[in-house]
Amino acid sequence: MNEYVKIGIVVVVVGAVFAFLWRRGMLARLTAYISQTRDELKKCTWPSRAELKGSTVVVIISTLLLGAFTVVVDIAVRWVVNQITHL
Repeated sequence: MNEYVKIGIVVVVVGAVFAFLWRRGMLARLTAYISQTRDELKKCTWPSRAELKGSTVVVIISTLLLGAFTVVVDIAVRWVVNQITHL
């Protein structure tokens, strides 16, 4: 197929989808949703760089502690199961 024909088909399909969404009112709802989302995000308070660093450190330490706890419990359970199965 010719490149221009392929491009023409894509343009027609995109145009048809756009017309369908416009007629159904979905584009107006999408526009309202995006506008409301922007308004809500303007009301948010964003953390400072120092707060973000502190929170990141807390998350990293918590993840490491949870990982270590999981390893210890896994080793303990494996040892218990081995003791029970070798009776």
